[in-house]
Amino acid sequence: QVQLVESGGGLVQPGGSLRLSCAASGRIFSINDMGWYRQGPGKEREVIATLTTGGTTTYTESVKGRFTISKDNVKNTVYLQMNSLKPEDTAVYYCNADIMIEYPRPAMRNYWGQGTQVTVSS
Repeated sequence: QVQLVESGGGLVQPGGSLRLSCAASGRIFSINDMGWYRQGPGKEREVIATLTTGGTTTYTESVKGRFTISKDNVKNTVYLQMNSLKPEDTAVYYCNADIMIEYPRPAMRNYWGQGTQVTVSS
């Protein structure tokens, strides 16, 4: 069974940094287009960063220059490096990816991680 498992969230002071990880487990060929989303208290889920198979990245305006999305194809893991964190970055963060699965037959499927809480507070 293919899963995306997130880690790296926690409590951090304003100005601090965290790195979120999202590891794909199961029988897969590759992670293709992927993105990081977040849902703050009382807010809708929003996309904050995307990375295409070709390496093109996009960021929502509020995180530009502070967050970096990347991928390790060997480890089948995607990352979100978050610097200069602000209280308004407090949210549950989710990864989403199009994955070429191997079993039961080769196919592209879309998966969500379970979410990881990031709290920015002094």
